[in-house]
Amino acid sequence: MEGFIATGLIGISLGSQYTLLALGFTLIFGILGVVNFAHGGFYVMGGYVAYYCTAMLGLSYPVALLIAVGSTAALGWLFETLILERVIEDHQATLMVTMGFYLVMATAILMIFGAESPEFSFPIAGVWRAGGVYFPYANMVVLGVCLAAIVLVYWLVYRTNLGRAMRAMAEDRAVASALGMRTKVLFPFAFALATGLAGLTGALVTPILALAPHVGDPVLAFSFLTVILGGLGSVTGATVAAFIVGLVEAYAAVYLGGSKGALTLFVLVLIILVIRPQGLLGKEVRRA
Repeated sequence: MEGFIATGLIGISLGSQYTLLALGFTLIFGILGVVNFAHGGFYVMGGYVAYYCTAMLGLSYPVALLIAVGSTAALGWLFETLILERVIEDHQATLMVTMGFYLVMATAILMIFGAESPEFSFPIAGVWRAGGVYFPYANMVVLGVCLAAIVLVYWLVYRTNLGRAMRAMAEDRAVASALGMRTKVLFPFAFALATGLAGLTGALVTPILALAPHVGDPVLAFSFLTVILGGLGSVTGATVAAFIVGLVEAYAAVYLGGSKGALTLFVLVLIILVIRPQGLLGKEVRRA
């Protein structure tokens, strides 16, 4: 029983990480209509920025987290403003541009830091024990930070005028623009928010898992999987799906093994999408 509870805690921690990634991914798709294939690159960049700040500059880890968020958000703002905005109406072009930018980011990181994984460890070690339940302090900190960031995103999206404008833009871009909402402000902000969340997740998670130039590949896959499962463009759906994915991954990995765990996850997603093609909380598309 204790192992079951401990596995559940790990699954919730994974779910909170996937939520940050999925929220950013779905915000970009819902507001800009862009599938951001560079999302994993911003995750990797967040990890390397945090590593450089702590290992090379000697800054504290919390300061490194803030710098990682700020730098990835700033790069996301510049990328959307200078490059993506020029092809925003061409869906094929946005796919190619974001994929190309991810390759550029990965190659740049490879050239600067090399192919080997640097020694980047989480600053807090040890395990919290309560009876027979064990939960690493590092995962506990990550869970707390991720939950705080999730609450902040929900407050921004649902309780502020800026968030209402973004949701209006996601619902009907033409009407929102006619009402005076400025796409040249909302689009870069949404993209910067999403990339900042990816950078925060990378800075939090890579010290625990691994940091390498191409660790963004599985991150992109899981983000895309989670957003599709929750329903494209649905913030709440992405959150629910992320925690489902985290729990399924944790329990399947422990009780079925790594490869069987991944298979179980994809089979579950396939079954859900067969039953609800629009995702858990996505809107059904009416056909003429």
